[in-house]
Amino acid sequence: MSDNQARTAPPADMSAREQHILKVLVNEYLQCGAPVGSRTVSRLPGIDISAASVRNVMGDLEAMGLLRSPHTSAGRVPTSAALRLFVDRLLELTPPDDETVKGLRALLDPSLSDGALVKLATTYLSGFTHMAGMVTVPRRDDKPMRHVEFLPLSDQRVLAVIIIDDDEVQNRIIPVERDYTKDELAQFGRLLNEEFLGRPLGEVRARLKADLERARADMSSSMKLMIDLAGKVFDDGEGRAREADDCMVVAGETNLMMHADFADMQKLRELFEAFQQKRDIYSLLERCAGAEGVQIFIGRESGYDPLGDCSLITAPYETDGRALGVLAVIGPKRMAYADVISAVDVTSRLLGAALNRRG
Repeated sequence: MSDNQARTAPPADMSAREQHILKVLVNEYLQCGAPVGSRTVSRLPGIDISAASVRNVMGDLEAMGLLRSPHTSAGRVPTSAALRLFVDRLLELTPPDDETVKGLRALLDPSLSDGALVKLATTYLSGFTHMAGMVTVPRRDDKPMRHVEFLPLSDQRVLAVIIIDDDEVQNRIIPVERDYTKDELAQFGRLLNEEFLGRPLGEVRARLKADLERARADMSSSMKLMIDLAGKVFDDGEGRAREADDCMVVAGETNLMMHADFADMQKLRELFEAFQQKRDIYSLLERCAGAEGVQIFIGRESGYDPLGDCSLITAPYETDGRALGVLAVIGPKRMAYADVISAVDVTSRLLGAALNRRG
């Protein structure tokens, strides 16, 4: 879990015994999904007090807002505050076994394209957790320019061919103010390749914009023409919002229908509509891109109403210290947090490693 994420501290007067009983009760609830009674807790490993004493402790935990009694049941279930305290302070994480890591590393083959790697990571997360997995696609601005070439066309037009990150070729027809010769365009291409080879597209665009401002006053007319042409080539409509279908891959939404915790059909419908629209969930994940490590949002902590009965586990994936996107799992608040956190963490690291080995 990220050191940047605020960790919930136990109430100041919460004893070690109360923390232990809360931990045992939450673990039991996460496994069985039913209210947990004092007699059940007293029989669990590590509990050395009577059911009556456990009942008293559970009453104190309920008074702290950490447990609640559903309906008329004698048992208790943890509140969202208890789950937050459990995840932050009481959860024991174990790294995945070597075979799991080996298999996932083989699955995320560096020779595959960005899109294929993202889809595989998404499918793995949904399959392993039996929940909804999602991964945002690497932003094009973070991809390096490998080559640019210009060819003259008729009627004051230029064909620009751009190779991006070795696996994407773009052809753009650019209207220009005059006809260019083949030699002029070849020279423009050589200069741009020498200056920007391997640089991220976002950096190329920003540099060209700054150079164009200076060119208006300080540069020769031929240099102005080159920078103006290059600026048109690399202007991909930065101000336009990215289409949600292009920026995030989602898998396993129907897995959520199998969880008893999503029995409210209206809430499940709202959640599925959010998956279908993608945009709001994508915006939420993008806000997690700058975080370090795994982030956990329980219930309404995400600030997004359709996820009010869910938990969201996210982690960024990166290359060379730059975040390229975010992985996430959405499921019920009653989930095996240790397993899901481990899956999200290792998948984010291995996806980033696969992309990095391609460079």
